[in-house]
Amino acid sequence: MALDPPSSGPRAPQVFFERQEFNRILNLYGRMVAAGEWRDYAIDALAECCVFSVFRRASEAPAYRIEKRPALARRQGAWAVIGEGGMVLKRGHELEHVLSVFESRRFRVVD
Repeated sequence: MALDPPSSGPRAPQVFFERQEFNRILNLYGRMVAAGEWRDYAIDALAECCVFSVFRRASEAPAYRIEKRPALARRQGAWAVIGEGGMVLKRGHELEHVLSVFESRRFRVVD
């Protein structure tokens, strides 16, 4: 019995990061890996959004998700940083503004 070939019909367009956006996210990721905060990442390109997930350990649920949702660009902003529990930590129109949530987490109180 032969398998049917995959359909060559039109595909739904996928959302993905532009080169500058992706470079900025990877720059942040590299700094956080060097600081020992993050260990792994995953990228999901879906029809409605693109997600960069960050993990503290490879076997866990993502610690943070950086999402790009173009459908929300005119309302709340296309960019969002979402924490472990699904709470939106920051949302906005500019990637730099949204990623600033990680800059405030760099300093800790040491006993």
